[in-house]
Amino acid sequence: MSKDSAGTAVPGHGARSGWSREQASRIERADDTTAPIFYPPATDQAPDVHVWDTWLLRERDGTVATVDGYRVAFSLTAPADLLPGKRHDVATVRYFYSADGRTWQPGGVVFEEPLGQRTWAGSGLYDDGDIYLFYTAAGERGADELTYTQRIVGASGGTPRTDGEFTIEGPWTHHELLRPDGDRYERQAQSRGMTYTFRDPWFFEDPATGETYLLFEANTPVPEGSDACGGDAAHQEFNGSVGLARSPTGDPLSWELCDPLLDSVCVNQELERPHVVRRDGRYYLFVSSHDHTFAPGLDGYDALYGFVADSLRGDYVPLNDSGLVVTNPANAPFQAYSWMAVPHREEVLVQSFFNYYDFDADSMDRVADLPESEQMRRFGGTLAPTLRLRVEGTHTEILGTLDHWQIPLPDEDLPPTDREYFAGESDDGGSYRRYRSH
Repeated sequence: MSKDSAGTAVPGHGARSGWSREQASRIERADDTTAPIFYPPATDQAPDVHVWDTWLLRERDGTVATVDGYRVAFSLTAPADLLPGKRHDVATVRYFYSADGRTWQPGGVVFEEPLGQRTWAGSGLYDDGDIYLFYTAAGERGADELTYTQRIVGASGGTPRTDGEFTIEGPWTHHELLRPDGDRYERQAQSRGMTYTFRDPWFFEDPATGETYLLFEANTPVPEGSDACGGDAAHQEFNGSVGLARSPTGDPLSWELCDPLLDSVCVNQELERPHVVRRDGRYYLFVSSHDHTFAPGLDGYDALYGFVADSLRGDYVPLNDSGLVVTNPANAPFQAYSWMAVPHREEVLVQSFFNYYDFDADSMDRVADLPESEQMRRFGGTLAPTLRLRVEGTHTEILGTLDHWQIPLPDEDLPPTDREYFAGESDDGGSYRRYRSH
């Protein structure tokens, strides 16, 4: 049984690590964590669709897969003429492929009849010539109205073909993998919060142990009347967690629920798209979250947050003291979202989608006050510039940017930055290399 940020045991919950209110209270923009202003790309690589949450096809060891010379990206998409705020209601997974990591060709809809009413984010595995796609089945197919139940699904049967052009062919078989148990992971009927989550499956095989896992976003059950958060009912509604399931045999379609990796009871409601980068023997756990999903009394941003531990199961401590790794500039607070970190040589690249730009407001709710033409104009609906990140010890630092949609090839050198290394010592006694601006 874990404890919340006030030190009170949370019933039915065994996460070893928690994001505390004290840690989150230190969230503040700084040069090292604030992205530059983004501008629209000269050419939209997917002009017919809105593109947002995106993930790359990866090998079991976590490296980005190369299939007959192509890299493959999967994205949530919707028709480009749809009002952006309605895109989640019709989200469909499409794939894109690239030989150079810069120019991406559309490959079309991955499958026509997934489980659920619509498809939300997940991850992709390339294993011995086969493609597995993990996704969130949102809603119940056949319901008269939109519903918000969430299940974690694995689709098998994808086969890449490169006869003249790259395609992914089926037939696909869809397997329901996980539902919340109501004990470690909240069911929708138990939810008291602003939103409910059991989604965003992300495949990870631990190179240190060979064990195979799915990470996912969830909520920790906090019964009404419990002592969690000092008994503060309003704080108890903010109960996001990073869930974990393990495959006993390594089979991508067979999973057992485990205790969560990390919770944010009393702190934050949504820890979206959790994923891990293993670097220098450490495990870097990243999540995306919003300014409005922090509990009362805490101020955060739409941002990438991160934690580090010496093993996958923890204990995790927040990066940069507060957890903040990448956020948008103050005068463009919603320009990007849904960050995904990918290691590249000595750096970590951070990919996201271009959200609302030329939009300086205190809340995303203000988007709805704009005329529909302005909502369309200010929505990027494509991939944002890729950020370059230094990640060492318990510290991170933004070094610069690459182009929209750019994911460099494994042997590709990155251009020089305006910063140089110098030696340093981290607050936990370890050594690291930092950068100094010229």
